[in-house]
Amino acid sequence: MFIELPEKRYYGIGELAKAFDVNTSLIRFWEKEFDILKPKKNAKGNRKFTPEDVNNLKLIYHLVKVRGFTLEGAKTHLKEEKQKTLSKFEIISKLEGVKNQLIKIKEQL
Repeated sequence: MFIELPEKRYYGIGELAKAFDVNTSLIRFWEKEFDILKPKKNAKGNRKFTPEDVNNLKLIYHLVKVRGFTLEGAKTHLKEEKQKTLSKFEIISKLEGVKNQLIKIKEQL
């Protein structure tokens, strides 16, 4: 699950839903369920996610969709072992990035 997004200060919910291949309603649901997601809202109520929110969303996605945690299990895991999980997740993400780069190089040969 290697999600590439352009470097920006804020991301819209539609942009994130497309990147994660989920519905916007799921992201709104996760926002209510996980207190580590705190997108800013403009006057119209549109959510603007920071890069930190995106990283937290990647972590939630990894726990729930990839590793198969229940929402309660993911919440508990984040509270009790967030730093350990974050370190492992960052390593996995970097390795997936390297793998994708190697595949691109292989295809060019």
